[in-house]
Amino acid sequence: MEYLIFWGAMGLIVLFLAGQGVLADKREKARFEKKLYESYGKRPDKEYKVERFVRIPGYYEHHREPGQIDDITWDDLSMDQVFMRLNYTISSSGEEVLYHMLRTPARSGEELAYFDNVVTYFMEHPDQRVAFQKLMRNMGSTGKFSLYDYLEYLRTLGDRSNARDTIVNLLYLPAVLLLFLQLPVGLAAIAILMVYNIMTYMGIKREIEPYITSLAYIARLLTGAQETAALRFPVCERENQRLIQGKKALSRSQRGAFWVFSKAGNTTGGSPLDILLDYVRMAFHVDLIFFNRMLREISMHGEEVDQLITTLGYLESAVSIAMYRASLDAEGSAWCRPELQGDTLSAEQLYHPLIDRPVKNSISANRGVLLTGSNASGKSTFLKTVALGALMAQTLNMVLADHYRAPMYRIYSSMSLRDDLESGESYYIVEIKSLKRILDARGEDSPRPVLCFVDEVLRGTNTVERIAAATQILVSLTGEGIQCFAATHDIELTELLAGLYDNYHFEEEIREGDILFNYTLRKGRVGSRNAIRLLEIMGYDQSIIQKAQRQAEGFLRQGIWKLS
Repeated sequence: MEYLIFWGAMGLIVLFLAGQGVLADKREKARFEKKLYESYGKRPDKEYKVERFVRIPGYYEHHREPGQIDDITWDDLSMDQVFMRLNYTISSSGEEVLYHMLRTPARSGEELAYFDNVVTYFMEHPDQRVAFQKLMRNMGSTGKFSLYDYLEYLRTLGDRSNARDTIVNLLYLPAVLLLFLQLPVGLAAIAILMVYNIMTYMGIKREIEPYITSLAYIARLLTGAQETAALRFPVCERENQRLIQGKKALSRSQRGAFWVFSKAGNTTGGSPLDILLDYVRMAFHVDLIFFNRMLREISMHGEEVDQLITTLGYLESAVSIAMYRASLDAEGSAWCRPELQGDTLSAEQLYHPLIDRPVKNSISANRGVLLTGSNASGKSTFLKTVALGALMAQTLNMVLADHYRAPMYRIYSSMSLRDDLESGESYYIVEIKSLKRILDARGEDSPRPVLCFVDEVLRGTNTVERIAAATQILVSLTGEGIQCFAATHDIELTELLAGLYDNYHFEEEIREGDILFNYTLRKGRVGSRNAIRLLEIMGYDQSIIQKAQRQAEGFLRQGIWKLS
């Protein structure tokens, strides 16, 4: 009778813990679903640490291809900040694929149109969008390491045997039988086996912990693929088929996946049921056994794993852009779908995605554009705005403008450069290398022209050689197959290059002892010179200001510099 009471009590405890876990899980899922609906149309509220940006490029690093945005251009355009503004993804797959998407201009207009249809579908079907996001939440994050880091580690483990764990687990059977014959002996035998397994468990677990994290994510990936395919998004038949194919190839690796990872979504903490299951894992090495089985299967299907990551990441990237577009609509910010054709870059009311109250500008050019103006007048920001417009057009099929029409480009920039202390290269060396890569790109055989952006050509050298060399470099950045937008303080270039570049400028106004910038693009070269005037506004001694003014006027009249 006491045996029945004992086992009955144990059963009730297990049922209670299971019930508590189920209720807690339901409450958490309801809170998350409510948040998904409420956050639509709002800006993302994610926090980013340095190590996160070490992980995010993982997918991109393993999918390099010609025509992608290089590191110099990415940094020049502050694309990490742009990525954060666009990023509404929940899973690591979505986050890493979205990053890759921003660095990989589409191969064709048809590819962009397909993506746009998927984005539009998620904008117009909130319930389907939320259902998919809930699945991505179950996949969760890989933490500070890319999934591709973990996949690389798997290769070093080789084949692992389950023989020892299987033998120990089989010994539990006679120990349980002893409970009915001699309870104290049976309990002692079970305790000894548990202590042995728990002691050996921690050492093995530490050894393979990163790999368990990897396989746990793959297990959730497989579940996410199956459940996403079941949603049958009508505009995503291509993705549906890829998910089904990948899931079929990896079906055997999913057996026992429940035991390999403890909590869906990689959340912290745990319900009472999670805690109970952790003790089961330690006592019976269940997760270690299934880990070894999964390891063998995954090692044979690397391409299928990559296909699932790519497909689910693609769909979640579409959701992210749908939410970004919705946030623009909610704020009353304009955006348009681009017309990617013709040979002229034409944009109306174009603005920068990271400026809250931007001044919009329009431009139409079928050849190079040369910008002049004082510091802080808006030249660099305008260059970045045009570059971002072209990049977003060719990656996301959207531009922050009223209208955008241009060909499909290969996009390069040379703007926010700095000395390379590690290699000992001066700013000038870094600069000429950066410009050389653009000239080399022009010489490549490609149907797409180069669109390049250069800020202050050769600022790292003396005036005479700068103007001479800059002139010839900018001449080389014109003609068939290339279009250059350049900013300069050297007014001489506007005259020398007038036959090759359209001149535009930004200007400022000095009023009541203060300088005011309107950031409005104007045709022609800059007519005002306020650098010396700004010294007076900043409180410099009048003698310095007057002498500098006379010296500048003398050079403009005679073409010769004199000390005073």
